[in-house]
Amino acid sequence: MTSASTLLPDIETTTVLIVDDVIENIQVLTKLLKPEGYQIRKALSGKAALRSASQSPPDLLLLDVNMPDMNGYEVCQQFKQDPKLRSIPIIFVSALNETENKVKGFELGGTDYISKPFQASEVLARVHTHLQLYRLQRQAAYQAQLLAEKNEQLNQEIADRIRAEEKYRVIFESASEGIFQSTAAGRFITANPAIAEIYGYDSPEDLMASTTDIGNQIYVRPKRRLELIAYLNQYGKILDAVSEVYRKDGSRIWVSENIRDVKDEDGNFIYYEGTVQDVTERIQFEQILKQERQRSERLLLNVLPSSVAQRLKRRPDTIADSLDSASVLFADIVNFTPFAAQTAPKAVVTLLNDIFSAFDALVERYKLEKIKTVGDAYMVAAGVSTPMPDHLEAIAALALDMQAEMPRFLRPDGHPFSLRIGFHAGPVVAGVIGKKTFAFDLWGHTVNLASRMEETSLPGRIQVAGDVYEALHNRFQFERRGVVSIQGLGMLETYFLDGQVNESQA
Repeated sequence: MTSASTLLPDIETTTVLIVDDVIENIQVLTKLLKPEGYQIRKALSGKAALRSASQSPPDLLLLDVNMPDMNGYEVCQQFKQDPKLRSIPIIFVSALNETENKVKGFELGGTDYISKPFQASEVLARVHTHLQLYRLQRQAAYQAQLLAEKNEQLNQEIADRIRAEEKYRVIFESASEGIFQSTAAGRFITANPAIAEIYGYDSPEDLMASTTDIGNQIYVRPKRRLELIAYLNQYGKILDAVSEVYRKDGSRIWVSENIRDVKDEDGNFIYYEGTVQDVTERIQFEQILKQERQRSERLLLNVLPSSVAQRLKRRPDTIADSLDSASVLFADIVNFTPFAAQTAPKAVVTLLNDIFSAFDALVERYKLEKIKTVGDAYMVAAGVSTPMPDHLEAIAALALDMQAEMPRFLRPDGHPFSLRIGFHAGPVVAGVIGKKTFAFDLWGHTVNLASRMEETSLPGRIQVAGDVYEALHNRFQFERRGVVSIQGLGMLETYFLDGQVNESQA
């Protein structure tokens, strides 16, 4: 059977389709991506892109919005309607950088949005990130399909085996199954060569002579035979009773037993008889399936919050919630893009992984929800999928702890990286976008204002608006910054969060 990894493209064979009606833009992106090992295909129009993708689907689409015959939004819509193309990640690359343009792109199924003029490192980082996510999602889908097929096959094998064992349970001479008769006291009366081989004895005679107490010598778990006898006394027979047993050399295996009690015409007990099969491989296979199922669930949890993932597994419908009150935090590493442009990719990714792993641990400690990372930006929410009465206090405490982590991470010059943070609280809309490629995200004024607080904050500072200050100033220390111009919102009074209020100060 082909493994999931062989179905996914290696970096050397990953294909990126660039769609733009301006050939110079295509040349710039090609010059940027081709040295990274990506296979580049080009299309000068939306229709040409659809024809090319239909013949040979790419692994990622870099799509311009403004094109004459068919704009990028229409191309994206066509991709999402085609079963062969809908899971392909689409990154819009456009000079239209207004929020409504980005929202429209995401609503149509776009994966990301890069505004022109773009930074080379930003394009490379986002292309690499979304190709990695695409690989993980395809791998998860393949593993889920494999798991379903293996489960179906296993269930069919078990059903067939039970029917066969029921039909032939009184046939004692069998070359493939162990056959036995035993007394109530736990001694073998008869045994065939197959059962002697299963238990590791040289012959049936060796098995019967050596085994004087089946309950203590055969079964690993104490009182297992007493459990089986109690069941037999009530129902008269047992099908597919799986037990761990000892072999003669002391090693352990798993067997499946079909057992019945044999009685005379007057209903008096004579002996037990049954068949035995070595099912060690089946048990190991079931354990592998369980591990694969857990791995698939972990992959889903990497994309979605736990409560949302559980809802999606129970009922795979559209998930969209309107919440009256939640907190949203944005954090961005200051001047990380120039650093990334001058640093080896492996070192960049390693550093980001170390920083974000530290943030992940804090998020888990406060029982909050990591929404996503985009480049060197980090987004967290509280009170979204899990109710939390004190979500604003938790977000504030998280922000302080995130700043406290940064001195551990040093630039090449020995100075620590700086973190810019902003957060806000209020009503939000939360939901899952996508059918195969899932993305949990938040929308609304609260999200926009939290993002603006981060964008206009200063390195090493945590900025909030007046509403947050009023809600928290009795429990946290703030410094008034003054009036700040906020894009789309005008002039707002803002504050810097400095720390928590000590009990002696309260």
